[in-house]
Amino acid sequence: MLSKQPIDPGLYRDAMSRFGGHVQLVTTAVGDQRRGVTITAACSVSDSPATVLVCLNNSNPKNEIFFRSGIFALNTLGAHHQALADAFSGRTKMEDGDRFSTGRFDKLVTGAPVLMDALASFDCRVMEIKEMTTHHIIFGEVMAVRFDEAKPALFYMNRDYYTL
Repeated sequence: MLSKQPIDPGLYRDAMSRFGGHVQLVTTAVGDQRRGVTITAACSVSDSPATVLVCLNNSNPKNEIFFRSGIFALNTLGAHHQALADAFSGRTKMEDGDRFSTGRFDKLVTGAPVLMDALASFDCRVMEIKEMTTHHIIFGEVMAVRFDEAKPALFYMNRDYYTL
């Protein structure tokens, strides 16, 4: 389908659904309050210093905790995490506190909740936050990493999960 500028947001989302991405769980905490969100918009920025970025929708007021916490963990999900991905994406309509009961979490360095059986976890200190229209881009310096044995990864494409 061909379109002309400006691009309709729905048309853009339909085209982006063809863009496959690894499924990640980004988490944070302030005191006893925890928040986690399933995302595909995350990537490495640099290995020196080790830096990652995550993109979060700024229209959800519950995401505000990410902008004030100063910390986050980026957890790479495996094929065995599909139910957890659904819970943290909001598909299951679970309350925030109940979502964390779908996995086992601990802490590494920063205090952000880290998924214990993630394929890889990056425990980060927020370096910078940029607001870009509908999303915030959060850059994090990786303070600690943990990774498990190689297992099939969870991917999202065409609005569905796949494994690789």
